[in-house]
Amino acid sequence: MNWKERILLILLASVNFTHILDFMVMMPLGNFLMPYFNISPGQFSVIVASYSISAAVSGFAAAFFVDGYDRKKVLLFGYIGFTIGTICCGIAPTYLLLLIARITAGLFGGLIGAQVLSIVADSFPYEKRGQAMGILFSAFSLASIVGVPSALYLAGWLGWHAPFLSIGGLGFIIILLLMRYLPSMSAHIHGERIKPMIMLRNVLTSRVQLVALGLSGTLMLGHFLIIPFLNPYMEFNVGFTDTQRNMIYMVGGIATFITSPLIGKMADKYGKHNTFMFFALVSLIPIFLITNMPAIKYYYVLMVTGIWFVLSTGRGIPAQAIISNVVPAEQRGSFMSFNGSIQQLFSGLASLIAGMIVISKPDHTIVHYSWVGYLSIIIVLASVFIAKKLRGYEQ
Repeated sequence: MNWKERILLILLASVNFTHILDFMVMMPLGNFLMPYFNISPGQFSVIVASYSISAAVSGFAAAFFVDGYDRKKVLLFGYIGFTIGTICCGIAPTYLLLLIARITAGLFGGLIGAQVLSIVADSFPYEKRGQAMGILFSAFSLASIVGVPSALYLAGWLGWHAPFLSIGGLGFIIILLLMRYLPSMSAHIHGERIKPMIMLRNVLTSRVQLVALGLSGTLMLGHFLIIPFLNPYMEFNVGFTDTQRNMIYMVGGIATFITSPLIGKMADKYGKHNTFMFFALVSLIPIFLITNMPAIKYYYVLMVTGIWFVLSTGRGIPAQAIISNVVPAEQRGSFMSFNGSIQQLFSGLASLIAGMIVISKPDHTIVHYSWVGYLSIIIVLASVFIAKKLRGYEQ
């Protein structure tokens, strides 16, 4: 890659870092928020899901117009609103106001992911896109290595407000860098804009697009069923201390940071479909182990969770490369907005479903987490069969 391509990916990865961290940090903050606001696991899952569901709504609405505008302007608009919403989360004094702030952040955040993926897909040919997606996905790793442990440390030191205020402050710095260094992205704009109903009909009548959206949805559902109650389960059931609990994200983040670019190159070399199938099937093993974990030595747990993070990322990198290529460039912004909407919707549904299954006892131990794991395994297997339907359909 040349230096312009690297700068572009660093900027987009920075946007992803804060966007992902804002979503990720809410889940381990359950240990702080549930006693602070005196809320149940079900109410906490509503806070987690509210961001995703509102982002799904705005992403769906955005799909009807984003391809008519410069991708840089759409990304900036969404990111500025997201940053303000995140700061509002940090100063929310009540459960209701926190919920409203999360919805606000989600409404703007719903524009971000699709634009980032669209910019990458527009800027890199399919033969190099696996590597580009691998670098982009390293933002997930950095959020786990640096972001979540630092946010949890700040929450323990200064209170749960501090992580959101820190993310918001970092967001304003990134806004200035985007304004200065992100180039205009308007090459996809040409001809007359497609009417919203025609655009929606094109998606609903396209088998390949529906299958691609199904793949995206099942991946998110299978993954985020596990995440919301991972932290409480490890603390109250497995017996992790605060330090050991933070190590889950740090070890997983380091592992995925190292492996993400390698997985991207692997997808380009051996094929996106083959790479996806391998990682999806192998990931079923740590899903079972994590959700049935007894009280054992913490370093064994860290090995399993670290492998799970790597395998989950290994599913996502080739899958997003495949999904980004099922439509031509002039339709990509709209389709990726639909895709982002599906991702947010299903990650929110995952939190709600997990909240309905999991029960917290008076001593805070988590019950029925294994049921969540079995459901996740079924859904990941379903994603494998869905992905097979996409072979040979890329543009």
